[in-house]
Amino acid sequence: MSAYTSDFMRIVHERGMVHQCSDAARLDELLSSGVRTAYIGFDCTADSLHVGHLLQIMLLRWWQKAGHKPIALMGGGTTKVGDPSGRDETRQLLTTEQIDANMAKIKRSFSNYLAFGSGPTDAVMANNAEWLDTLLYIPLLRDVGRHFSVNRMLTMDSVKLRLDRDQPLSFLEFNYMILQSYDYVELFKRHSCILQMGGSDQWGNIIMGADLGRRMANAELFALTSPLLATASGAKMGKTAAGAVWLNPERLSPYDFWQFWRNTEDADVGRFLKLFTELPLAEIARLEALQGQEINEAKKVLATEVTRLAHGEEAAAQAVETARRTFEEGGKADTLPTVEVSRALLAAGMAAFELFHQAGLAESRTEARKLIKGGGGRLNDKPIASDTAPIKDSDLGPDGTLKLSAGRKRHILVRAA
Repeated sequence: MSAYTSDFMRIVHERGMVHQCSDAARLDELLSSGVRTAYIGFDCTADSLHVGHLLQIMLLRWWQKAGHKPIALMGGGTTKVGDPSGRDETRQLLTTEQIDANMAKIKRSFSNYLAFGSGPTDAVMANNAEWLDTLLYIPLLRDVGRHFSVNRMLTMDSVKLRLDRDQPLSFLEFNYMILQSYDYVELFKRHSCILQMGGSDQWGNIIMGADLGRRMANAELFALTSPLLATASGAKMGKTAAGAVWLNPERLSPYDFWQFWRNTEDADVGRFLKLFTELPLAEIARLEALQGQEINEAKKVLATEVTRLAHGEEAAAQAVETARRTFEEGGKADTLPTVEVSRALLAAGMAAFELFHQAGLAESRTEARKLIKGGGGRLNDKPIASDTAPIKDSDLGPDGTLKLSAGRKRHILVRAA
């Protein structure tokens, strides 16, 4: 289908946000004839979402901007089971208290993307523990379990891949798709929800939920998935040498978040502008066509727009200014990420590789040694002669900080405490 009549379907297809959609023509018809409700589920396995979740959040944002009601479903219940999708081992089980604490921090990630409230198109934050925690086992088996074929469940990627690799799959995890499917039925009953969205690895689970809704509630439900993202060089989107690119500022500073997007590969700039910003397609086409050094200006636009959505106007502007002072002026911007080190340790002299590791510029001491030996480590913008060279309190500036740099793009301030 080439022409969609609903704003949502037109926008997400034009921007390359759709991998698969069940009965796209019928869904487009329904979206053109009234306010509809859709949801995406997010498990609470960490205290922040990361860039790998960002495309899903953008789908909810466009859903709301197109005049429909989004539901961000927190997996307070399903996190107690653990999604086996894409994993070779069982997730570590979290306590209810850990899950609740994670959920409270995750909720803040959505505040800059969605407008919450009680209006017809206002977003809703739901928690599936509300209905999953009260389920009784035998009634669940009778009312829900009878609609599931074990033969079909064994063909689901989340199960099949684990078994093909001879990795254990617990009975607890095997139940995950049943509970996820039941979420869809509950949200249809409670909010007239007709669409579940997710990453392409969730297609099978979403289709099973839509099928369960048809069997249990005679509901007409739909599935839509986004493509799983990799960079142009094949790396997994949202992963760096330092780990996940988190959305919460306590996990990753807005400046480091901005810098992640600024370092986008040339071939990914246009695609990421479509997926992660709201810039008009004509402007994206102009930026994507820039060549040579000019493409760096497009990367700055990408970084600033994504940071503005995730952290707000002020944080984005501050990140831009920090980058300008750090790179264009070669200065020591006081808004760079800062770590504290004991003044006593600095007074005694710390080996350069040890300080780089402690400051988070290298994942290991071995990596820090290789970085400095290869000429990639700098102290106050000057090369470090040796990986064991002592860094002392005499290297601190008048403001009580020194600047460490790993390559040209990663910088951090060390403050004596």
